[in-house]
Amino acid sequence: MPKAKRQASQKPRNVCVVSEVEFGSTVTGDHGSVTYALAQHLAGTGDTVTLLWAPSPLGSQPDDQEIARLRKWCFDNFLVRLELLPASPELLRGTESSDKNSVAVYHHLKQSLQKAQRAHSDVPLLLSGGRWVWDEAALAAAVRPESRLLMLCNPQNPGGTIFTRTELGRLAAFAEQHDLVVVSDEIHAEILLDEGKPHVPIASLSDDAARRTVTLISPNKAFGFPGAGCAFAIIADADLRRAFSADFHATVHDASVFAYEAALAAYRECDDWLRAQLAYLRANRNEVENRIGATGVLKMAHVEATYLAWIDASGLGVADPHKYFLERGVAMSPGTQFGSPQFVRLNFGTQRAVLAKALERISSASRPNPRG
Repeated sequence: MPKAKRQASQKPRNVCVVSEVEFGSTVTGDHGSVTYALAQHLAGTGDTVTLLWAPSPLGSQPDDQEIARLRKWCFDNFLVRLELLPASPELLRGTESSDKNSVAVYHHLKQSLQKAQRAHSDVPLLLSGGRWVWDEAALAAAVRPESRLLMLCNPQNPGGTIFTRTELGRLAAFAEQHDLVVVSDEIHAEILLDEGKPHVPIASLSDDAARRTVTLISPNKAFGFPGAGCAFAIIADADLRRAFSADFHATVHDASVFAYEAALAAYRECDDWLRAQLAYLRANRNEVENRIGATGVLKMAHVEATYLAWIDASGLGVADPHKYFLERGVAMSPGTQFGSPQFVRLNFGTQRAVLAKALERISSASRPNPRG
């Protein structure tokens, strides 16, 4: 049943939709995109919608054809205007790590423990068979009688690993053995680049795993609107859910109505757009792996999921690879955020022309100096 338009007595709102997907990177301006679906939904209320995009800091702008396509977004009582935001000074983000071991946990997870003043142990990831996996021996050595919580990131950020059912089963058994609550960050669950490798939520493995797991989910990463601020926790156990909710509003605000509408539009109407984006990111991933491997100096494991490349820059022989690349025109997140100062993490979720320039700068900066 179509939604009724806003009553004549109600004044239409002016709504801004901010898209973080750059021009030319995916099918943003086509039917099926998240922005399109959200704008269409808002149009049904009679609201005026303004679309905002940030131009690339390297100077790329929407061409006439792209603007013309946007102007075709015409619905009853729906006005589309295009405005360009000031360019952001950062283009790519990244991180760094050590030789064979890397703590490599999404730094905001660790910061939440530090801000709560909770004692914790860092368990490094291990590069095994070309994949970043947890070091099970180190995990066993780190657990204490007072340990209560295990933090998991699956798919792994920044390592790009899709953990298998077998690997997760061993972790779930470990959590049961030591009576640990598992907090599983699964925000990249829909950004799976290796076809035939499914995402397995750890809570889905057994009744016990579901009982002890808090699964964190959001459409923000897959559909490109983190500014909307919609995320949620799936908690099967009633007691754990009550404990989670006890001081929830002391630390986290509720999602806005706009965020709910954006999430609904993404989940209900944007499957085709997501498939197109995954195909684009898959090609970007392949190009990154080829170019990084060709340097002969930098190394990276195969990225199974996410749009992040975890690059070992220890072969450069510099004290601070993040600073080194920044001075040569590529901004990546510092590996110190992940406890791994000799790695850099490259965000390749951008338009291919921008990525090509970034990879050329990385390659140029990684060539041996002929002067020694």
